[in-house]
Amino acid sequence: MVLSGGRDVEYNGLQGRLYASAEPAGAAPRTGARPAYVLLHGIGVSHRYLARLHLELAKGADVYSFDLPGFGASTRPRRQLQVADFAAFVTGVLTEAGVRSVVPVGHSMGAQFAVEMALQAPDLVAGAVLMGPVVDTARKSVAAQALALTRDALFSESLISNIIVFGDYFRAGPRWYLTELPVMMEYPLEEKLAAVHQPVLVLRGGKDPIARRPWCDTLAAAAPQGTVAEIPGQGHVVQYTAPETAAETISGWVRAVDGFGVTA
Repeated sequence: MVLSGGRDVEYNGLQGRLYASAEPAGAAPRTGARPAYVLLHGIGVSHRYLARLHLELAKGADVYSFDLPGFGASTRPRRQLQVADFAAFVTGVLTEAGVRSVVPVGHSMGAQFAVEMALQAPDLVAGAVLMGPVVDTARKSVAAQALALTRDALFSESLISNIIVFGDYFRAGPRWYLTELPVMMEYPLEEKLAAVHQPVLVLRGGKDPIARRPWCDTLAAAAPQGTVAEIPGQGHVVQYTAPETAAETISGWVRAVDGFGVTA
């Protein structure tokens, strides 16, 4: 699934593609706060597997999705990018677009980008949602992650979600995927979360073999304001297979957090 209205964006020498479902600048203000989310995909993929969640959240919020540098419809960088580089790119593009406050919703490696954004730009990031976060320290090897990914694809995902994910892997290509894989594997997510003082929601599918419940509980406990939630019967790509429930869980959490200034 591809969102319409995407546009190329650049920041700090990097190029990506932005898909926005937001009120135009200068529009009359609404009564009450309107949340703003930015959806961040994981390694190898693109905005496409986040599109269903994007559309669900956009029913009551401003939503921004990216094809991050090197993935989807974006241009491949000439160097390896660190998690901090991806986070700075997203933060810079959103700031230039006039976004004042946002909740990053990161999936898989995108959860690392969300955490790094919270650390880099605490005035911009009101809170963070980590969906299916990686990498579980109890399975911190490429072989273990590959096995979990295979189990998820075979037993927990729909045919269409697998087509989207593996189609994006093919488009990104093995060279760029393997360039960024060590970055994902080495990022100390649990350690970084301890310094995130904004509210954090760790969200997983109940059948996810990649982001297992003990690992998600550990992450929620590491964050000073961490909460964990689970959507039963779903795998790693929960935002595609259960977009309505995922959107309700995220928006309900935002409403429940007192003083959450998330207007765009």
